[in-house]
Amino acid sequence: MESANTNMAPPRVEVAEAGGEWFVRIVADDEELTRSFDLESFALSYAEGQRIRLGLAEFKRL
Repeated sequence: MESANTNMAPPRVEVAEAGGEWFVRIVADDEELTRSFDLESFALSYAEGQRIRLGLAEFKRL
């Protein structure tokens, strides 16, 4: 019987701005996905949806 991987990072959603572009990074199930947006409002809306989907209390602005 295989043991569960206890080294998985906890799920999180992060929002950051760089060079006039907004990035949302989702880390869940030991996988990472980054999406980019031209508008802050779109990035924040996407981050909020991902926060809800993952059952998190908040997302982090970097």
